[in-house]
Amino acid sequence: MRRVLPALVFAASAALFLTTACSTVTALLGDSITFSQPQLQERLVKRFPRDYQKLGGLVTLTLMNPRLSIPPGERRLQVDFDMAVGALGRASRNPDGSFTLTSALRYDPATRGLHLFEPRIENVEVGSLGGRMGDTLRAALNDWLSDWSQKEPIYQFDDSLIGRLGARRVEGTKIEDGQVVVKLGD
Repeated sequence: MRRVLPALVFAASAALFLTTACSTVTALLGDSITFSQPQLQERLVKRFPRDYQKLGGLVTLTLMNPRLSIPPGERRLQVDFDMAVGALGRASRNPDGSFTLTSALRYDPATRGLHLFEPRIENVEVGSLGGRMGDTLRAALNDWLSDWSQKEPIYQFDDSLIGRLGARRVEGTKIEDGQVVVKLGD
């Protein structure tokens, strides 16, 4: 019995480690890497709230509380944001509304990250702003989306993952079966 107990403790510890590691580390499977919704959400939420100024600081658009999902059967992910509008250089942290965007993803080797690709704003709710989105808010939202999709990844590969890739290169990305799949080539 005394010999069995250490083996059981070791096996239980290894199983716990593997379960934890599999939930937080990407899966590198042959010719692809897969990312789950929780992995993407965890990285995305760390980058917000963010303030974006318009009209020389007269209007501040604050985006907060990103909620990323990969709807079943869809080829695009969905991100819902709360937004607030401030004026005269003062940001607001009280949501004035929300919006939803959908997007495919692309890999950018310069940032080592997954970026939005062909993002679209699908829905905007601006209840506390009188139910209408004004031209200034619309322009600020579209400017932010264009800038963000070009410059900032929603998920950045860490040094460990880059090391595991070695000389392999990314050939493309797609969303399937509720996951992001990054195709690899030689």
